Order: sequence, then structure tokens, then C-alpha cells
Amino acid sequence: MSAEKGPVIFVDDDEDLLRAAKQMLELACFFPILFRSAETALARIDKDFEGPVVSDIRMPGMNGLQLFERVKAIDPDIPVVLITGHGDVELAVAAIKDGAYDFISKPYATERLLETLHRASEKRHLVLENRRLKDAAARSAGDMPLIGEAPAMKRLRKTLRQIADTNVDVLVEGETGTGKEVVAELLHRWSKRRTKPFVALNCGALPESIIESELFGHEAGAFTGAQRRRIGRIEHSNGGTLFLDEIESMSPPLQVKLLRVLETRQITPLGTNETRSIDLRVVAATKVDLADPATRRDFREDLYFRLNVVKLRIPPLRERHEDIPALFGHFLERASKRFGQPEQEMTAAVRDHLMGHNWPGNVRELVHFADRVALGLEPALETLVVSTGKSGAAPSQSLAEKVRRYEATVIREALQEHCGDVQQVIEKLRIPRKTFYDKLKRHGISSADYREDRECSKAS
Repeated sequence: MSAEKGPVIFVDDDEDLLRAAKQMLELACFFPILFRSAETALARIDKDFEGPVVSDIRMPGMNGLQLFERVKAIDPDIPVVLITGHGDVELAVAAIKDGAYDFISKPYATERLLETLHRASEKRHLVLENRRLKDAAARSAGDMPLIGEAPAMKRLRKTLRQIADTNVDVLVEGETGTGKEVVAELLHRWSKRRTKPFVALNCGALPESIIESELFGHEAGAFTGAQRRRIGRIEHSNGGTLFLDEIESMSPPLQVKLLRVLETRQITPLGTNETRSIDLRVVAATKVDLADPATRRDFREDLYFRLNVVKLRIPPLRERHEDIPALFGHFLERASKRFGQPEQEMTAAVRDHLMGHNWPGNVRELVHFADRVALGLEPALETLVVSTGKSGAAPSQSLAEKVRRYEATVIREALQEHCGDVQQVIEKLRIPRKTFYDKLKRHGISSADYREDRECSKAS
């Protein structure tokens, strides 16, 4: 069965024609909303109406052209399709110039009307989606990439607010590009420490020979080349927040020294026996599961437990596909301003790519894609969803991949609808319990996320 294409308001004073239109629209998987007068149709139309409006021109009382003018005043982006008799063609053409979506002469072919409504519905869907993206970006007020209505993101935002003003150390887990440093910055910004330094250090980016000096500092003459005293990152973050990215890359000897700092809140710079007390919060980030000995490897277990006072996990984009359009809308708007480009809106081809791609680089990859779109460096966006076999074009998804993504979407929607109630979901989907749990594991979906969704809790 074809997917539901959304609502269509159909206005005509001919009751027989309305009955035929209802049958035609339902067979084409539209949701018809029928009215015998323009006045009653207007009461159903607002700026959030999700589909096109079809109206005969000649009707008693308010005619179709007057209805079009009233709809345009409510929202000029609602597509209005006018049905015209032979003598009304000139009027309809004038309405097209004034912003009407299309006109169709009587007697009209069913295929012609349905094709027009399909395009009009798609246009309306994109207009509303772009508006939602702009609203979401405005509400975020710079708290990116934490835009999102996925249950895991709602819970993450709530937890950040809860712990921001505490002095507990935090371990942030997430794949490359998910936004671990952004989370650390938000913890700092939302805390009382925000007036003091936020100091970031990538443990995997500095050579082993200098990282100890970078962290702890040194006195003049502590080693060859140390001509003057240097304040280390730990001491510089006194009163503020120290962010240690890729903590799993830290060498075992340095781990011992960091563990002591965490336990005593004191440091001893290289070249001196003097200890200095410090007041800091440590936020450490890792892209591996440090709780698993196999992935932790030579990372000290005692240091892991010392850092793991509070552990936050940032989900990858593939686990929150519903949030991708809002993120992209924010990044596209930001990129357009940065590059001095005209404001852009998401097209159907871009949307298909956003929802069909796996985003292994997560938010960072999405940012770069938005930059390219803003700069016009994706010249044929249609090739993003159609495999051309040419170099540089993204390959189309296999049938198996499309089925997998569709299945995951259906499961997430069912969990959202039933607030994570597994029994209700398996009854709705008509699958055995074991099969359902196998699918949850395969798609990386947690039913608990939907039970803990605050919005769901309010509804229930």
C-alpha cells in the first residue's frame, strides 16, 4: 500500500462531484476534506494546514477566486489549485500570476489533477518542514548540536541541566563527531564556573614528550629548552573546567599522575617539589567504552572509576534520524551567513539524502555537508539519491538498506506512539516478542528511551 500523502481540501458546490473527488483522492492515498462552500472551508484553513486547497471558481456566495485571496492572506505558501470552466481560463491565468499554484480546466483528467496535487503536497510539506527547522534553530540559541526531540537527546539535555552546577567530574562517551566538546562547553556555560576558564586538551593530538608539560606545567630549567616557567592546562583551568578529549589515548604513566590530581586536587609542576591546590571540574571524553576491558585496553580501571562519577552518552546520528533535518537547517543557515550566501531552503533531494545517509562522521560530517550545500558545491543534488556510477556521486542505497531503515522507522514510531510499552508495540506490529527484541538490538533502539520520554509521560 502506498504511503499517506496528507490532506487535501476540496471545495465545490456540486455534491456528486465531491463524492467522486473523495473516492479519487482516497484511492491515491490522500486524505480528502470536502466542503460545499468556500466560507465553511475557510474555517478549516490556518497557517499550519499541511496540504493544498482545490476549489472550483464558480460557486454561490464566495467564489474560488475570492477564496484564493483569503487563503493567500492566511498563508501565501498554501498551494491553491483552481478548477475552471472554459470561460474562466483568463481569470485563472491572472490568478496564477497572482500566486495561485495551478489551474485545471473542466472536464479534467484524473491523472492530471493527481499529479498536480502530488507536487503541491510535496511543496507544502517542504515549506512547513523548513519553517520547523528555522524555529528549532532559533529556540536552540546556540546550544547545538543538542537540538533534537529524540528521547535520548531530551534526557541528555535534562541531565546536563541537573548536573551543571555540581562539582562532580563527568565522563562523556560518543563516537567521533557527535559533539563531546559541545557537551563539555555547555556544562561549563550552565555552571557557576562560567566566569572562569574553559580549558580543552586533546590527549591524542599532542606528542608524548610534551603532554606532561602541557598538563602540569614546568619551572624554568626543568628540562632542556625550558627557558621560562609555564603554567600547565590543569592550573590554568583553576576555578573553571578542564576538558580532556580522547582520554583513552593518555599513556599509563600520565594516567597515574592524573589520578592523583583527581584524588587530591593538587598539582606538582615539573622541576619543583611544590604542590599547588586547584579548584576544577574535569570533563573527560572518549570514543570507546572504557567499561569494557577489551576496548579499555591499557587504560587504568581505577582512573576510569574515578572519572565515571557521572557518565553521559551522546547518541550517533544514525540512532536519531528524526533530528537530522533540524540540525541540518541550523547548520545551513549558519553556513549561508558565514559565506555571505543567500538564505537557502531544504529541497526534496537534500532531505532524501539526509534521511538515507548513515552519517558515520556524525554531526561534524553534517556540518561539512551543510557548508557544501550553502556554497553550491553539490551541483546536482539529484545524484545524491540516484547512483550514476560516476566518481563523486554518492551510491544509491541497496534494497536491503532501504528496508532496514524503513523497519527501524516503523519500530521507533510505534514505540513513540505507545510510550515504550513493549506489549502494546508487539501487538501493533504483530511480531513475536523475541523477534521484536532481536530487531531492537539490530537497529540500536532502546525501548527504555521512550518510556523515559518526558513528553510521553505528560501525555499518559
